[in-house]
Amino acid sequence: MKNRESELRKRSYLFAVNIIKFIDTLNRKDRTIQVIIDQLSKCSTSVGANIFEAQAGSSKKDFTKFFTYALKSANESKFWLGLLKDTQKADKDQATNLLDEVFEIANMLGSSILTLKGKKEL
Repeated sequence: MKNRESELRKRSYLFAVNIIKFIDTLNRKDRTIQVIIDQLSKCSTSVGANIFEAQAGSSKKDFTKFFTYALKSANESKFWLGLLKDTQKADKDQATNLLDEVFEIANMLGSSILTLKGKKEL
């Protein structure tokens, strides 16, 4: 599981970096985009922050809790990215690439959470 954790840490960090770069391309003069930027920047960077925080957890329960928070943030990121894509307020290809990545991160988190809870074997 250590290799998966390492990959998850790297991918979540790069996802946050790419979200920040993506946000920089959006039209900040549009009030709707401003609101979405605020929400997207918080939840998308929270994915990696919670994964990193899980590493400092003092117990398996703490670790699982932070992975669960990360999964919730990943799911929220999907929502905001989908809105930007479907309303054509962002570059469709960029949004699609970010959506693909957050779906994969969410799947990895979900699988890890099930394993941590003893509901799934690796």
